[in-house]
Amino acid sequence: MCNKIIIEQTATFVRSRMYGESSGHDWWHAERVWKNALYLCRYEQADTFTVQLAALLHDIADWKFHNGDSEVGPSVAREFLNTQKVENTIIDHVCEIMRTMSFKGEGVPSPMRTIEGKIVQDADRLDAMGAIGIARTFAFGGQTNREIYNPDVAPIKNATTEQYKKKGHSINHFYEKLFLLKDLMNTTTGRKLAEERHAFMELYLEAFFKEVTMAIDSDNLRVLQKTVGEVY
Repeated sequence: MCNKIIIEQTATFVRSRMYGESSGHDWWHAERVWKNALYLCRYEQADTFTVQLAALLHDIADWKFHNGDSEVGPSVAREFLNTQKVENTIIDHVCEIMRTMSFKGEGVPSPMRTIEGKIVQDADRLDAMGAIGIARTFAFGGQTNREIYNPDVAPIKNATTEQYKKKGHSINHFYEKLFLLKDLMNTTTGRKLAEERHAFMELYLEAFFKEVTMAIDSDNLRVLQKTVGEVY
């Protein structure tokens, strides 16, 4: 079977499994990562067949939804790619990329051995940043019953995967992951794209906290007005 047909079959398989998912790890996320990866491939010498397979399949069974088991996704991918008669060396490479690519805490290294892995990792991280990244953060937070913001809970430096898994509020996710991604990009092009998306997230939080401050000031004003009314 030719590579083009295998890619088409893989896209159909992923779409059938992920379409309509509501946490931000849906088919459209997989498609964006696929397109991001192909864009990065324009500037890097890489095996585009392996890159496309890994980009499409990278979230087919995300560890976050399988009790932290990072082997479920590679297992599903391997089973599917075997049906497509993909060479074992390529399947092994795709599974290695899938197993290694996820961010699992600030203190948890996730280095990529190959340029194909670095491209797919960058492509995925770009989709966690910028306007789309903000939307996905709150979609995931809603599905997992996270508060939007809680000023009583400060962000922490997650030294281990177990710490990273602990449920905080969505705004903390910017500090515990999203703002760290810019400096973790592997490719020159990925770093350039990340700069713009990083800056947008900073602007968003600036507006967010401005509105939070206004709400606090409004509450204080209402208390003051009530107090003054009682006095007079």
